[in-house]
Amino acid sequence: MNQQSKGIAYIRASYPYLSPKFQAIVDHILEHPRDVVHLSISELAELTKCSEATIFRLCKQLGFRGYQDLKISLAREVVDQPVQHIHEEIQDDDDMITIARKVFQANIIGINDTMQLLEPESLQEAVEWLDQAQRVEFYATGGSAPIAQDAYHKFIRTGLNCIAHSDAHLQVMSASLLNERCVVVGISHSGSNVDILESFQVAKQSGAKLIAITSYKKSQLAQLADLSLYTSTRETAFRTEAMSARIAQLCIIDALYVGLSMKRQEETLKNLDRIRRVISNKRI
Repeated sequence: MNQQSKGIAYIRASYPYLSPKFQAIVDHILEHPRDVVHLSISELAELTKCSEATIFRLCKQLGFRGYQDLKISLAREVVDQPVQHIHEEIQDDDDMITIARKVFQANIIGINDTMQLLEPESLQEAVEWLDQAQRVEFYATGGSAPIAQDAYHKFIRTGLNCIAHSDAHLQVMSASLLNERCVVVGISHSGSNVDILESFQVAKQSGAKLIAITSYKKSQLAQLADLSLYTSTRETAFRTEAMSARIAQLCIIDALYVGLSMKRQEETLKNLDRIRRVISNKRI
């Protein structure tokens, strides 16, 4: 990831894999990003009841060159995009339109945060792999299963030989028949779904290239993958991270689809015309 793209979303994605001591410091940073921008390393150490050396080690573990680098990244976000860090919980006395506004705003924040995590080089490479693949398979289960199905629904329009599997048995069966010219896209918010991990391992043994769409860069799925695209999500009292991840996952799928369509414009447009004609028979 390029240095400029690191920020609050990146820190949040790293949170589950930090030690409790580091997590306590990150809690303070995420709750008070504007204040941290103006604090010295000794002042933050005092506020979080730790040493300056601990702060420095945290910065290095998060991928920053040091504390100053962390502050510059935070300053860029809180100054340029202050609205993105307003996160409102649902209250007992909220009416329906207020609830809707807060839900919409949470989704907007998730999309913006995900955009900050995306690496242009990874997106481009993913599109190249899809374009050159003999076959592409999308694997997901549970809440992510509809995302895989949506991907199949979109990518068949480009002429790509693809399919989506949400059944764990079909995933491993199909994965065992792949080869080095195939690509598997695994979709899992946590990156720790046992079925997806097993399917990834079988596909890897078959020689296929592996693309992960997940929220955690140190998850087992991301470690197994040859290329990872990360989503950013936030949990509230009534919305789990997995729920909000779906919108971000869909955005990544859409971006890949449009990117591939641009490379295959003639074929995609021809297929879209054929699909529209047959679908028109389904409408009154």
